[in-house]
Amino acid sequence: MNQSKSQEQAFNLKILVILSIGHMVTDIYQGALPTILPFLKDRLAFSYTMAGVIVLASNFTSSIIQPLFGYVSDRKEKPLLLPLGCLAAGVCLSFLSVPSNLALVLLLVIISGLGVASFHPEGYKTASYFTGDKSATGMSIFSVGGNLGFALGPIISLAIITYLGFDFLPIMAILPVLYVLLLSFTWNSLAKEKLVPVSEEGASNDTPRSTYVALILIVGTVVIRSWIQMGLMTYIPFYYIDYLKGDPLYAGTLVSVFLLAGVLGTLGGAPLADRWGHKEYLVATMALIALLLPLIFVTHGVALMATLAGIGGILISTWTVTIVMAQKLLPRSRGIASGLMVGFAIGTGGLGVTILGLIADNFGVPVALKSIVALPLVGLIFSIFVRYPPKRA
Repeated sequence: MNQSKSQEQAFNLKILVILSIGHMVTDIYQGALPTILPFLKDRLAFSYTMAGVIVLASNFTSSIIQPLFGYVSDRKEKPLLLPLGCLAAGVCLSFLSVPSNLALVLLLVIISGLGVASFHPEGYKTASYFTGDKSATGMSIFSVGGNLGFALGPIISLAIITYLGFDFLPIMAILPVLYVLLLSFTWNSLAKEKLVPVSEEGASNDTPRSTYVALILIVGTVVIRSWIQMGLMTYIPFYYIDYLKGDPLYAGTLVSVFLLAGVLGTLGGAPLADRWGHKEYLVATMALIALLLPLIFVTHGVALMATLAGIGGILISTWTVTIVMAQKLLPRSRGIASGLMVGFAIGTGGLGVTILGLIADNFGVPVALKSIVALPLVGLIFSIFVRYPPKRA
């Protein structure tokens, strides 16, 4: 027993990389859906409303219900959710070029979304067993796979559709199949999650009320952060294309710089969080974002790209940190903690874009973009009052 526990606490780069590859493959299909939709709309003569229903179905099944899968995972170890979730996410979305009606399209999108939702809580929980005492650093290796997947999804799907045709989209299904084969080589190691890690020894079965308060504050911080990230991704193009009448390529480059910096920030920020303290890092980053955001309205050219790179790198780097914080607050419910951070918080954070849309419709795009500037201050307040690290009996 003691030997198994010590093995669980060791930092295992090999397994974390394999899990990260699965994260990348799974999220490729989330990133690909918006790119596939225009071709699907033209082929089946969908309305924009129907396209919106498809996006809503994908968002709900892949994000909002992740805590439910986390709950199922916590009740009994279910490592099979990793290969099955990845297969469902990839295979079903890859065959969207086959259906001839909306009902079948929705069915495939829903099953794909459920695959995404089942993979993430189990994946984050499994990764936490192999991070050793470098919890944020280890988790960043797993998290960065998802960032890369979102970025690769549009590229891979567009390449297939452009050079081979929409009918060849099912070729994308080969990726999850290959990953399952790769996963089979480390299956014995991944399945050994049934022992309680050393960090949980002495933990009380009764979760104190202060822990739930801290968790609510972290969820609130994550929702605010989602509003900032999604708001910038959505309204920077609107601002520079529709309002300033600028070059669409330039606007797209700004968003790409923002997201790519987030990939680097995820890997670079995690070791700092492990060294300085997770809460301290979260508070510091919220404060830095509050200082940097106003600069996007007074900088131009290279300076603007550098500002957005700084914002993206700092902002997105905290995703890993908040997941680790939630897991340490609920060490016996890591699946639920991961689902809350990754799925529920992101899904509800997307509501912020809708609110920004109402602001833009009534007051203009510049006001909507400038309203984002106030959000980091709210996140800063939430993060300051989080009681962390948790006290254990």
